Amino acid sequence: MFENLQERLGKTLKNISGRGRLTEDNIKDTLREVRMAFLEADVALPVVREFVKQVKERAVGVEVTKSLSPGQVFIKIVREELEKAMGEANEELSLNAQPPAVVMMAGLQGAGKTTSVAKLAKFLKERKKKSVLVVSADVYRPAAIKQLETLATEVDVDFFPSDISQKPVDIATAAISHAKKKFIDVVLVDTAGRLHVDSDMMNEIKDLHKAINPIETLFVVDAMTGQDAANTAKAFDEALPLTGVILTKTDGDARGGAALSIRHITGKPIKFMGVGERTDALEPFHPDRIASRILGMGDVLSLIEEVEMKVDKEQAAKVAEKVFKGAGFTLDDFADQLKQMKNMGGMMSMLDKLPGMANLPDAVKGQMGDKTFVQMEAIISSMTKQERARPEIIKGSRKKRIAAGSGTQVQEINKLLKQFTQMQKMMKKMKGKGGMQKMMRGMKGMLPPGMMGGGGPKF
Repeated sequence: MFENLQERLGKTLKNISGRGRLTEDNIKDTLREVRMAFLEADVALPVVREFVKQVKERAVGVEVTKSLSPGQVFIKIVREELEKAMGEANEELSLNAQPPAVVMMAGLQGAGKTTSVAKLAKFLKERKKKSVLVVSADVYRPAAIKQLETLATEVDVDFFPSDISQKPVDIATAAISHAKKKFIDVVLVDTAGRLHVDSDMMNEIKDLHKAINPIETLFVVDAMTGQDAANTAKAFDEALPLTGVILTKTDGDARGGAALSIRHITGKPIKFMGVGERTDALEPFHPDRIASRILGMGDVLSLIEEVEMKVDKEQAAKVAEKVFKGAGFTLDDFADQLKQMKNMGGMMSMLDKLPGMANLPDAVKGQMGDKTFVQMEAIISSMTKQERARPEIIKGSRKKRIAAGSGTQVQEINKLLKQFTQMQKMMKKMKGKGGMQKMMRGMKGMLPPGMMGGGGPKF
């Protein structure tokens, strides 16, 4: 998300450096560019106007200290205003209620509501250690009930059965009653998706809300609809007392207009964002971290949290111990690393959270997609056990056999072996005194400017 905005703002903010002071004249062009960047990102006009006004008021006349350049001062102001526009801090779900805490999900059809119910259930179960029951009150789409049942099995939470012959209010109240008897912490109620803001359907969801009195009413909206997402959320909020928003499909949205518009237009916080199709692809929305990403400064905190949750620490420790003992790093170990990265959403998902990623050429980014990972795994799987342990024996005829077995070309086998050799060299540097520092220095030389302390903005 924010790819286009990040690129445009990056170029724009470079132009302000080298001034001794920020004045109305010397920030005029930059503010015009910021305004254009926001409009191109499909940010709602009232949000753009307010944002530019606030940045201008704060920046004009600001004295630049010796430790900061004008560009850095200006970026600092832009960053703080971005945070303010999106809500300043993450707002967690309010679940402090007599169990079960009831959470109702609402939204238009196709926004990813049912999938978001499953993602949220998994999040609450694994990260908040809550027992969860999910129920579908969507009596208009029989497939929705079955879909939720399948997803509930996948994420291993309780599912309360329902039927299209029942009334939504009866379904939800029966589920809550069941949860009380079973001492379940949270009930997630999936409701029927609307094709548009339809008065009959809105009356039905109002009645449902009144009957179950949820502690949280979350509006699920597709980020790819841009500022329309904010306008739809506002229409829903006028009918229902929304407590927050889940922004879905952010991995497919290169603009970011929805994320920057929703809070200003609805006054409601974005609580979560969907970052992929997998059931673990749901992240709490942190405005400060998102502001950092927009300005190309990365989001290292989210990356650390992701590593903590998704990396198999036991497996990583085994590989580290093996390397330290001098047993070497094999292609089997390399394949394990690829699987771990895939669990974290792939290389691009990880690198997007590192500072300076905007500096990476498109050709390099193209080599880091999911397709490349699948291809690399296929190549390693097509090798014999002996070849994976001793890749130096992989010569001409073996390469042809591996290429045929993995549906690739010999050039791709050569490329993977070269990458593996580089990784092996880095692992060797970890052995002995000061090994980690040596390895980090080696990695730094392979990374673009701005990453690992190579020239990103400093405050």
